[in-house]
Amino acid sequence: MSDEMQKSQVLKQRLQKAEELERLGINLFPNDIRLPEKAGAIKKVYNDYDNEALQKVTDTFRVAGRIMALRRFGKAAFFTVKDESGSIQIHIMRDRVGQDTYKIFKKFDIGDIVEVKGRLFRTKTNELTIEADTIRLVTKSLRPLPEKYHGIRDKELRYRRRYEDLIMNKEVSETFRTRARIIQMLRQYFTSNGFLEVETPMMQPIVGGATARPFVTHHNALGIDLYLRIAPELYLKRLLVGGFERVFELNRNFRNEGISIQHNPEFTMLEFYEAYATYEDLMVRTEELFAQMALDIKGDTKFTYQGNEIDLTPPWKRFTLKEALVEVGGVPESELEDKDALRERLKALGVETERNLVLGKYLTKLFDLLVEPKLIQPTFITKYPTDISPLARRNQEDPSVTDRFELFIAGREIANAFSELNDPRDQKRRFEEQVAKRGDDEEIPPEVDYDYVRALEIGMPPAAGEGIGVDRLVMLFTDSPSIRDVILFPQLRPRAKKE
Repeated sequence: MSDEMQKSQVLKQRLQKAEELERLGINLFPNDIRLPEKAGAIKKVYNDYDNEALQKVTDTFRVAGRIMALRRFGKAAFFTVKDESGSIQIHIMRDRVGQDTYKIFKKFDIGDIVEVKGRLFRTKTNELTIEADTIRLVTKSLRPLPEKYHGIRDKELRYRRRYEDLIMNKEVSETFRTRARIIQMLRQYFTSNGFLEVETPMMQPIVGGATARPFVTHHNALGIDLYLRIAPELYLKRLLVGGFERVFELNRNFRNEGISIQHNPEFTMLEFYEAYATYEDLMVRTEELFAQMALDIKGDTKFTYQGNEIDLTPPWKRFTLKEALVEVGGVPESELEDKDALRERLKALGVETERNLVLGKYLTKLFDLLVEPKLIQPTFITKYPTDISPLARRNQEDPSVTDRFELFIAGREIANAFSELNDPRDQKRRFEEQVAKRGDDEEIPPEVDYDYVRALEIGMPPAAGEGIGVDRLVMLFTDSPSIRDVILFPQLRPRAKKE
């Protein structure tokens, strides 16, 4: 019998059992179950009790959870019930629960959710177990779980059926619990440091705040196109103008770009802005934040990620972009200002580029290929060219570069920050030059956000801002190789519909 035929047969058997239970008057999906006790909490209190001590415990315990394993022995059975806190073994006997109840129980399957009441004891193998006095169906599972020991072998299928992945793989569940802890820690860190959490528009009339291809939608009532935001930056800085001196937002961004182990078109970013601070202040803040998170999550600032030991102990390495290209990437210093030489070097690496790109584009493309993969330990790269940093303040000594850094850990970018440009005249010029040179580049905003320029004309205090990729941060702290492993429902190419 083929796998598909076997699955079809199992589904038919499950439906038949469900119909038989309904004929017996059993509600397959009751909704009057009150909050039960947690298996993990019971184990935490009674795990050290021996059988003699358990016999003195007169309490009856009520748990509810999914049947994950089931061994029948005629007039008795052992099964394991799992809830969000863990699992606990149940023993059920026909002579204890009654013949009618046991007859109904025999129609239960692995995957069903049940409610059980009973007292605790230890088996001959010393496993803490509930002796069932009553059992009740809470939810009938009409489709079997994946096979226990192999689970879902197709990793892409695990992403598509995350609900099954979470049931079958404890480590996957722990990854997302850690993700929740990380988000909670981020909020706690910034609120405890005087930052105000805010929310800014997800749909924006003018795309901006980053360089990326946006998703476009249409608002019927207003009769206008809107963009799903690629970044909240310009709205957050409007709040600095409005008098909020420390703000942060933890939310989604959307970029209509490729999908890879590092990229998902919908992703989570933390952006924060701080008046009367510089990008150098944010380096110190970032070191402090990451080291604190490592201690809370890993218990140490040193831990292993994908076979490499990462050390988040401050201070971290710092290179300018050009220093990194020379010292790490092996690019001759004499080529750093020569567009043609840089273009030829890229060509030799298999990357074709246009002749009319700004210098910064060539430098960062080479950096991506030659330097970024080698930056395993936390490293700040500073002094990005002004021509690719339209929102960053020019460096006072060298206006061709900006007061900006990007943070790299484990060979990938984790954060981007800079001292903010608050001169409206310079900002307007840069916006207009960017749009004028846009051509067919869909990553460049198609129009100038003059309202943002107007806000700067009101006056924005000197400030610094930073964006941290939350998904990549979770990857780092959970030793996950792919962004899909840390997003509950990552974007995937649709498959043909199957049962």
